[in-house]
Amino acid sequence: MSDTIFALLIGLAVGVSAMLAFHSLTTLKTDVPVEDREYMDPLPPMLNMAWPLILFIEYHLTSRFPPDWLEQTHKRLQETGVGYLMSAEQFYAVRVFGVFVAVVMGSIPLAAIESLDLAWIILLAIVGFYFPIIWLRDVRSRRQKDVLRALPVYLDFITMAVEAGLNLNGALNQAMDKGPPGPLRNEFYMVVRDLRAGVPRADALRRMEKRLDMEEIASFVGTVIQAEKMGARLGTALRVQALQRRTERFQRAEKLAMEAPVKLILPLIVFIFPVTFIVLAFPIAMKFLMEGML
Repeated sequence: MSDTIFALLIGLAVGVSAMLAFHSLTTLKTDVPVEDREYMDPLPPMLNMAWPLILFIEYHLTSRFPPDWLEQTHKRLQETGVGYLMSAEQFYAVRVFGVFVAVVMGSIPLAAIESLDLAWIILLAIVGFYFPIIWLRDVRSRRQKDVLRALPVYLDFITMAVEAGLNLNGALNQAMDKGPPGPLRNEFYMVVRDLRAGVPRADALRRMEKRLDMEEIASFVGTVIQAEKMGARLGTALRVQALQRRTERFQRAEKLAMEAPVKLILPLIVFIFPVTFIVLAFPIAMKFLMEGML
């Protein structure tokens, strides 16, 4: 009888604790303000599903992180273009959410093979916490490649528009209308938007230089600002920039072509050569085996 009463008390305590936890989470969730994403990029489908939980983590945890961490992360997000998708606090919330996802998704197969222990859980947590940084680094690398690929084209359009009599603002608008879509087009759009808002031209270009943090963009911005200060012909300076960027693009292509044979050595040694040796050696080995049996 006493065991039954004790079990009922334990069950009642667990039920009350669950109800209190649910009520607390509901109250905490109602405290999270509604996010205005009118001027933000749309979220990817997978991230959009988990976004309410990420906002919950941001409001109650990551918004209290040290300002130095948030400022450094904000700069990194701006350099990769992800700053139009989420804030620094939300990026840290994504990292915290990645810890839970990695631990849960990794624990299921490990528990199935009875290999789950504390070391694996810690390793999964570390992987989940640092995976968004690896993803951000990959995004920045691809973004820089896209900018370098499109920069000569945009410089050609801007140069032709300036030499045809347009000012820099009109040349940027023409380049955005005719140029290929991509991150560079978005950056020029931000420059034009700053100019329409009354920001001085030099400051708007410096902002783009700071966001991209690339030598080629810094050279372009410095050329435009220097030409305006010195009263030089902007079309001539831009044509030199376009020629230089196009030459650098061909040089990068030649460098990649020369590196290709070196990069093929490892796949040849690891995958192709062993299979070739097996195909050649199999008939010889079978012949020796058959002769030994005879």
